[in-house]
Amino acid sequence: MDADVIVIGAGLAGLQAARRLQARGLAVTVVEASDAVGGRVRTDVVDGFRMDRGFQVLNPAYPAVQRWVDVRALGLQEFGVGAVVRTGGTTRTLAHPLRHPQHAFGTLRSGLVPARDLIGLARWLGPTLARARTASRATKDETLRASLDAAGVTGRLRRHVLDTFLAGVLADSSGSASANYVRLLLRSFALGVPGLPHAGMQALPEQLAAALTRPVRLGTPANAVRETDAGVQVDTDDGAIRARAAIVAVAAHDLAGFAPMPAPPMHGLTTWWFRAPDSPLSGRFLLLDASRREGGPAGPIWNTAVISEVAPSYAPAGVHLVQATTLLDRPDGLVGEAEVRRDLERLYRTSTHGWEVLAHHVVRHAVPAQPPGPIARGPLWTGRRVLVAGDHRETASIQGALVSGGRAAASVARRLGA
Repeated sequence: MDADVIVIGAGLAGLQAARRLQARGLAVTVVEASDAVGGRVRTDVVDGFRMDRGFQVLNPAYPAVQRWVDVRALGLQEFGVGAVVRTGGTTRTLAHPLRHPQHAFGTLRSGLVPARDLIGLARWLGPTLARARTASRATKDETLRASLDAAGVTGRLRRHVLDTFLAGVLADSSGSASANYVRLLLRSFALGVPGLPHAGMQALPEQLAAALTRPVRLGTPANAVRETDAGVQVDTDDGAIRARAAIVAVAAHDLAGFAPMPAPPMHGLTTWWFRAPDSPLSGRFLLLDASRREGGPAGPIWNTAVISEVAPSYAPAGVHLVQATTLLDRPDGLVGEAEVRRDLERLYRTSTHGWEVLAHHVVRHAVPAQPPGPIARGPLWTGRRVLVAGDHRETASIQGALVSGGRAAASVARRLGA
């Protein structure tokens, strides 16, 4: 045997599984087709700018992050707690009154936080804030749209803020996501302040990989995994690797090549990254576009931010980095540079003539769909020695990926008697 366990895929779930198996005294080999670890959590560096592939943030309130990640070592740079909301020709800043007291009066006078919505939201989210696990299991699940309607959250806070913000987080503007999952997601946002690591989001998987005694075998695509009389065999371009068991932690849309199961549905988005000589918006807030009368963006961009205001390490001194996100579930999700520039000029009320496109990431499989129903289904055995893990088996988040990897490791260890 070459190892006790082979892990296919060095995304967050695969790396976490390898770490936990190693902690139980098992020899683990991780193979990864790409040139770096991280899976969907990758950062490109161009001319001193750091650009994550798809707009991502790290929430330190996730229980798995608190338990398994050294957040302090990542040097997290925090977003502001709130958002700048564009409604037609007006821009309003909504912010947490205790964390940003200078915006408290403006938030109350914005007209975007009506009392009826606040009361309904408190009733809808309150039980999950108090007891996340039992509340999410006890509450009958339904679509986010239907659940918020039933709770009476139907005013401007819902239409102009929540719907727009959550569409960007879920990469899904339909409102068909699991209400119970979104409750858990908003609980984490309420308890923690998301941010960006000093070296980019890829610093997170790199930290996980650094703990492995056997380095990840990069540039080693697995072509097939099959069970044998003695365990499993994984065929790669570099030859066969044999072990007692295997964990398949590849991207959800690549599962068909390794497991007899359909690929889980995914949502996609694109992120544009611009170099700007001046900051078009001061402060550490995300800008949401809710310019349509019924809510939602008037153009292709759902959210944008001056990332260098939030995370100065993402840009060289003296220049700025702006990101803009579009959603692929909309007809305008794949518009060209000219349309994106026009929309940015409308949102920031400034010319983008001197802005330079650094990257345009089209992430067609950004986030697993999270429909109503059981949220955490756990790892899936597809044979006696092969198990499937990933955030598509838990919650569609960094939390879900880490939990899935940990549960997969525990399940394999039990089967191997470790």
